[in-house]
Parts: sequence; structure tokens; C-alpha cells
Amino acid sequence: MKYPFEAPLEEILNDPEPFVDAIFASLESDFLILPKGKGFVEYAIFENGYELLKSVTHNFAVFSPEHIYEVAVQNPVILIVIRTMLGFTPPEWAYLASHRTPISVSQNYARSLDRKIRMSPETPLHLNKTSEQRLKALVQTACQLLEEGAPDIPSEQIHRLDKVDTKTGIDGIRHVANMGVPYAMLLYERLLGRPFAGHRDSVSELIGDRLELEIEHLLSRSGVSFRKTKRAERMTGFDQAPDFIIPSEFNPHVVIEAKITEDDGTARDKVTRIQHLAEISASSNPQFEVIACIGGRGFGVRREDMKKLLIATQGKVFTMSTLDRMIENTKLKKFASM
Repeated sequence: MKYPFEAPLEEILNDPEPFVDAIFASLESDFLILPKGKGFVEYAIFENGYELLKSVTHNFAVFSPEHIYEVAVQNPVILIVIRTMLGFTPPEWAYLASHRTPISVSQNYARSLDRKIRMSPETPLHLNKTSEQRLKALVQTACQLLEEGAPDIPSEQIHRLDKVDTKTGIDGIRHVANMGVPYAMLLYERLLGRPFAGHRDSVSELIGDRLELEIEHLLSRSGVSFRKTKRAERMTGFDQAPDFIIPSEFNPHVVIEAKITEDDGTARDKVTRIQHLAEISASSNPQFEVIACIGGRGFGVRREDMKKLLIATQGKVFTMSTLDRMIENTKLKKFASM
């Protein structure tokens, strides 16, 4: 099998199909395995929080904001349990608290609090006066919502609290806790929410970091000088900075974009981004070589997008399985000193 980085651009343009096949065959996907990352809450800790909340609410019969607040300060993991019952993100919880109480709860505060708890779920919280008021507002809002359940709304809409446990308020929560959840309903709610969606979003950067780390190791082992950019970093000459610039942003000869995606729609956006880098190169003097390092099943869906990627990079497309051949088959070779 001949890879596109081994062929001249003319050969790729004359018959791109075999080269698309070669890239598709070398793509790897690890979507079944996710990194835990910092702040991953183990089930045993989560269940401890659940049992504690069950106890303080007298088996989910009485949701007293005052009692829950006191316990939550000493055992903050129960706040993660409450948020899961609501089915909200931290900013959504903060938004509703700001509208249902006289206390302004910023979305940044809610995010920071949630991360702090996930990083150390069994460590008591140390609160100043402002944080204390905000936390009380969050707890009060949660208790109100869980007591109220889902209101009646038009049939063409669905309320976020219209879940098997929270639809009818406290009665529904207590029923589910005592009788168990109907499996069909649990599966249906998973359909609406996508399993591991929240965690997958929280570790998305770590998933991409795996490929970037391999590139970084390869460049370092070969003695190639490079500049690894930071997320959302502003850089002269680039409206969006590429992941790697060789040898530096002041004298770019090669740029590398490292992209992993399991979604074909997202893959299309990433191809467009790499095409844009090629356009910047075409208008630069001197021009720089654009290299794409890709992974994930998302890139293996749309053949036309892959053809665009091959043309934009003039065949310099590498996957995890061909990454070890990147130095010798690109302009990086002249910067290798080892």
C-alpha cells in the first residue's frame, strides 16, 4: 500500500482514491476508552454521597435546604449527586439559582465549585460570606425544583425535569429510590442524554493531547526545533495558531495540525481549518509546508473531505500508525539533528 506522503501531488490529483483508502485503513479509533482525567468521581464515592443525601432527606421525604447545606459543606460530594438528579450543568444550575433567589450566582463560580468538589469530593468546603450565600442559593433552588417536579407544558415540548425520578417531585424520587428504576425508562433517558457525554466533554482535550504528545516526542527525539502553541493562543500571521510550528513562529517552514475526532461533522470542520492553513501558506513568502496528523473514526467517513485534506497538505497526512514516518517524508527531515 502506497501512502500519500510517499507520492508526488500530481499522482494524488490524477487518482486520489487509492490514497484515501490508504489513510482510511491506517486510521485508529479509541472511542471505547476514555481517560479519567483529574476530577473523575469514582462510583464508590458517588454512592457514599447518594446514601448520605438519602439519610439527610429521610429517604428523600423531606428536602430541607438548611439541613442539606450543612451536610454538603462537610461532605460536598452530595452536591454532585444533587446536580445529577437535576440533570443540569453547573452553569445551568447557577442560572436558575440567580433567577429563583435574590443571590447572584455566576456561572464561573458554579464551574469552579463543581471542579473543586470533583477534585476532592470528600474534603469539607471552606467558604467566605459570598460563597456561603451562593451555595445556599444553589441548594435552595435544587430543593425547590426537586420538590416541584416537571410542570405541564405543550405536548410538542419536553421539560428537563420530566425524568423517571424527578417528573412528579419528591414522590417520584422516593418511589424510584425504594422500588428501583424501570430498565426501559433508564435506557430511554440514556438515549436522550448519551452515555458518558458529560465526562467525554470534560476530557476532550486529554483525548486530543495523546496525539500531540506523540508528535512532541517524535520531534524531540529527532532533534527538531519546534514551537508548541497553547490553546487559543494569538500569533502573528495566523488567525488561529497551528498546534506546532517548525522551527518557530518567527520563521515558519512547517506547521503541524493534530486533530482527533469521532464525529464526521466535526472532522469536516477540522479539514476546513487545515485547508485555511494551506491558503495562508500560499500567500506567504516563503511558503510553509502544512502537515496533518489525524485520528478517530470521524475522519474515515467522508471520502470527499479526505480528498480535500490530501490536496491541501499535498499528501502530507499522517495517522498514529504512520507517525514514525513523518520526519523522513516531509520537510522536517532537514531540521532533524539526531
